[in-house]
Amino acid sequence: MSTGALVAVAGVWGALVGGLLPRAVYRFAVPSGEPWRDRCPDGHPIRGWIGRLACAACGGAAHRTDPPTAAALPASLVTALTCAALAAATGTRPELAVWLLLAPVGVLLAVVDFRVQRLPDPLTLPLAASALALLGLAALLPEHAGHWLTALYGALALGAGYYALYRINPAGMGFGDVKLAVGMGAVLGWYGWSTVLLGAFAGFLLGALYGAALVAVRRAGRKTTIPFGPFLLAGALAGLLIGAYAA
Repeated sequence: MSTGALVAVAGVWGALVGGLLPRAVYRFAVPSGEPWRDRCPDGHPIRGWIGRLACAACGGAAHRTDPPTAAALPASLVTALTCAALAAATGTRPELAVWLLLAPVGVLLAVVDFRVQRLPDPLTLPLAASALALLGLAALLPEHAGHWLTALYGALALGAGYYALYRINPAGMGFGDVKLAVGMGAVLGWYGWSTVLLGAFAGFLLGALYGAALVAVRRAGRKTTIPFGPFLLAGALAGLLIGAYAA
């Protein structure tokens, strides 16, 4: 398959899967300590976690919810662009299948964290376990370009680093970020320690730039808490794209 065709297929995959995220976003986007939503905005029960935010009692009509300020682009478009970029950087190597499976979960986590500053355990913990398990399978296939042991060590190292930051300043780093860092460390570690360092640095840089921009336009103060998960994910994506392209 040519690179162009591969990128197109990955983009279509991302668009289709991203279009199934609104219901999960709605159900997971609740403040910390509250149970996941199980009813639509009109009070009718919601069944399942994927698909549009619609229920049979409302005639299958999709509900409108308040969009998050930093997640205005539809999840389908963001997921499509992410998957297409990953395909362009990775090519036909077997780890591409891992990236395409994990990317929608990353988009879901980013949107939820932007909305309510929460990274749900039912997403972060399976993401870390799935990343290591799937990369273990990819390591058994020919033409892969990474190392599973480095992925494991990267998960432990990045998770430990974020845990140290959490212990030093709990107000500035949530424990959900620590759990997410484990999965991102595994993804970045696949391509080596330089990729881990690059992805970690990019996440902090993007978060700092976003915070500085909010302060500059007076939408936040110096002590305002911002969701860090989206920047951790964006930094990991940047590191992963560079690592995959260079591998």
